[in-house]
Amino acid sequence: MAINFKKTYTFAIISTFYITVFATGFLSILLWLFHEFSWSICLLFAVSIATFTFFVIQYRVEHFIYRRVKKIYDDVSLLESTSFRNQPITTDMATLTHQVKRFAMDKKMEIETLKIREEYRREFLGNVSHELKTPLFTVQGYLSTLLDGAMSDKSVRKKYLERAEKGVERLIYIVEDLDMISKLEMGDVNLEIDPFDIVELVQNVFDLLEMKADKKNIILMFDRKYSKPISVFADKGKIQQVVTNLVMNSVKYGNQNGTTEVTIEDLIDDKIIVRIRDNGEGIESHHIPRLFERFFRVDKSGARSEGGSGLGLSIVKHIIEAHGEKIYIESEYGKGSEFSFTLEKYK
Repeated sequence: MAINFKKTYTFAIISTFYITVFATGFLSILLWLFHEFSWSICLLFAVSIATFTFFVIQYRVEHFIYRRVKKIYDDVSLLESTSFRNQPITTDMATLTHQVKRFAMDKKMEIETLKIREEYRREFLGNVSHELKTPLFTVQGYLSTLLDGAMSDKSVRKKYLERAEKGVERLIYIVEDLDMISKLEMGDVNLEIDPFDIVELVQNVFDLLEMKADKKNIILMFDRKYSKPISVFADKGKIQQVVTNLVMNSVKYGNQNGTTEVTIEDLIDDKIIVRIRDNGEGIESHHIPRLFERFFRVDKSGARSEGGSGLGLSIVKHIIEAHGEKIYIESEYGKGSEFSFTLEKYK
């Protein structure tokens, strides 16, 4: 480490002044007492003592501080702080104090971040374990029952095999979603960007989910009739997955006899925004910041009974961000929610 002395001139000058005044005054008194007082002797002595004192104090203070400051830098360097390793040692106390405070703040933030990540990791592993364990135990239970003697009854055998198959399908669904979200997070998914009609895509999603919506008497609708195509520039398959997940959620958590309404609006010259609005139960405000986390569920008991992997909204967010776009949510508990995302308009 290079030494970068901050000259403590103010401290040295003030100290020199006090010592010089005292020493010169004391000498003047002695000369006066012995009847040998001389202004020239006093002045010469004052200049000499001031010069000597200034350089001694300056040198001693700098090296006294440096030895102790260097120890601080050496101790800090044990923590592998690049902010200290790559800077010269300074003997200026104000600068050093600022650097140490900044270092301590950075370390505190690092520790807090690590704690959050550790908590997130534990929660994520617990959620993965739970999501996989439920269908695995279900499949195991049905197969064990069949092996214990129920195989001979054809009606029971068929029913249990069908239920075991549904458990396996759920496992595959969860694993595929985990694989997709891992690829999205690593940027390992290639987007096939082409122009397509977003109105037609939304209508296809409506047709696909119509039967599911009918079970709760939920109407899937546009806010108005779109007589002309609205072309966007994106990966059609991935955007269809986004719209499907969002509409599916609105149906899943929507109220009986409710509605799911889609609006497509111009945002700016080269952007549109797609809004998916429902009049369902809504989401409490303290849950909203965590909605896009993997496996996060607002209603942990009821949500699992509705099926799904718990990864839908997280996948939606990653797909939209992979397009360089934004996703938003507005919700009022008891009144409904609105998810919206932007897309590049194709001209």
